[in-house]
Amino acid sequence: MLKTILLLPAILPAPFMLPTLHAQPRPELRAVWVATVDNIDWPSRGNYNSDSQKAEFTRLLDMHQRNGMNAVVVQVRPATDAFYPSPYEPWSQWLTGTQGKPPAPYYDPLEFMVAETHKRHMEFHAWMNPYRAEFKIGGASLAPTHITRLHPDWFLTYGDKRYFDPGNKDVQRHVVYVVADVVKRYDIDAVHFDDYFYPYRIAGQVFPDMASFSLYGNGMNQEDWRRSNVDSVIRMLAAAIKKNNPRCQFGISPFGVWRNADKDPVNGSNTRAGQTNYDDLYADILLWLRNGWIDYVAPQLYWEFGHKAAPYEVLIDWWNEHTYGRNCYIGLGIYRANSNSAWKDNTQLTRQIDALRSKPNINGMIFFSSKSFDKNPNGWNDSLRLHYFKDPAPLPVIR
Repeated sequence: MLKTILLLPAILPAPFMLPTLHAQPRPELRAVWVATVDNIDWPSRGNYNSDSQKAEFTRLLDMHQRNGMNAVVVQVRPATDAFYPSPYEPWSQWLTGTQGKPPAPYYDPLEFMVAETHKRHMEFHAWMNPYRAEFKIGGASLAPTHITRLHPDWFLTYGDKRYFDPGNKDVQRHVVYVVADVVKRYDIDAVHFDDYFYPYRIAGQVFPDMASFSLYGNGMNQEDWRRSNVDSVIRMLAAAIKKNNPRCQFGISPFGVWRNADKDPVNGSNTRAGQTNYDDLYADILLWLRNGWIDYVAPQLYWEFGHKAAPYEVLIDWWNEHTYGRNCYIGLGIYRANSNSAWKDNTQLTRQIDALRSKPNINGMIFFSSKSFDKNPNGWNDSLRLHYFKDPAPLPVIR
C-alpha cells in the first residue's frame, strides 16, 4: 500500500499580521518645582561645596526622570539674588552661605543645571521672583552690592520682608534687565514667575505705596493703578523675552483663584477664597492670557476635592474654561501628603491627575515640590513611574 507523503517547505511563510498600534500620549508637561529659597529643595542646607551641590542636583534630576518627569522649574532668583554670575545682583546666600560670595570651587550653577537637564531630554524653566528683595529682614547680612543698598528708595517694607515698589518705573525696568540678561546668556526653555506680585495682605497692615501712587497714579483709583503696574512689567517682559530668544516661553504660576464669583458673577469662580489674584495680588491673569503676553499659566491648585472654600473640582473646570488658547498646567500640591484626612487618602493626587487629564484645555501639571518625592509619599512616586507616567509624552508646543 502506497503512503501519500506531503512534502512541506523547510521554511513556512509567517502568517500575515497587522502591526500593533499603540495610542501615542498627547503632549503633556510633567514638571516639578525645585525651590532654592531657604534651601527648601536644593542645595540642602549647609551644602556649600560645589562638587557636592552638583552631585545632589544630578541625583535629584535622575529621581524625577525615573518618575517620568519631562521638565524642572528651578528657582534661580529667589530674593533679588542669583544662582548664576549676574551683573545686576549678588550670589545667593542659599548657594554659598553668604550673600555675594561666589561658589567654591567656582562654577556657574545655572549653566550646569541647564546642561544636565537637557542631557536628560528634559526642559529647564528658570523660576524667578519679580518683587521680593529681602526674604526676612535681618535674617542674613546683605552684600554691599545688593540692590537694596544701591537704591534704597526703590523698596518698601511690609511685614518682615522688603519688596520692590511695583509702581516705581525704575524698578520695572530693572526687573526687565535682569530677566533679559538670563534669556540672552542661557539656553533656558522658559522664564517662570510664581504668585508673588503685590504681597499677600497682612491683617491690620497697609502696603506702603502711597508715595508712588501720588506720583504716578494719573487719576486712577489705587487698585486699578496697582494692577496696571503689574500689567506693565508683564507686557515689557513678554517683549524682552521674545526679542532675545523667540523660542523661550514665558509662564506664570498664579494663586489658584483668579476671583470669587461674589466679586465677579460673570468670570469669577464659585469659590470663597480669602485672597485672590485680581483683588489682592493685583495680578490680572486673564488679561495676560487674552493678550498673549504669557505662553502658559500654571495655577496652584493645592486644595483637595470638596474643599469648603476652593474645591479642586470647581477650579479645574474654571481654569479649563479660561485658558484663551494658551497652555495651562495645573500646580499639584504633593507636599500636602498626609497633612489632613483628605490628603491621607492615597488616591487624592491620582484622582486629581485623572481629572486634569479629562479636560481638553489642560496640558499638564507641575508638582510642588521636589523634596516631597524623596520619601515616596502615599506611594505616589510608584503610581507615576509605573502607571501615570509610564509612557513618555511629548512636550506641549507654544501656542
